[in-house]
Amino acid sequence: MRDLPLDLDCRTTKAKLDAGGDFLLVDCREPDEYATVRIEGAKLLPMSELADHVAELEPFRNHSIVVHCHHGGRSRRVAMWLREQAFPNVQSMEGGIDQWAVEIDSTLPRY
Repeated sequence: MRDLPLDLDCRTTKAKLDAGGDFLLVDCREPDEYATVRIEGAKLLPMSELADHVAELEPFRNHSIVVHCHHGGRSRRVAMWLREQAFPNVQSMEGGIDQWAVEIDSTLPRY
């Protein structure tokens, strides 16, 4: 197994999202946060419900998955947990959607 870094910066995540293909962006925030601001194309899978819904990620088990949250703490925990569940290509987006709003899309509201 290759040694994939756990963290990925926003710009690299944006490039992966733009490229499409076998890539999934997961938003692990709660529904109220998702309703406030979201990255287009991200799949909402709240950290609080992850264990109950991990089967939804099965089609992406061997594909690239990047998880994001508000600032990066929750997504890092989710990424580590998913790796423990044999999802080898999971990474956490550093800085979360807040950093995304600073670096990628300044039109997004920050909270």
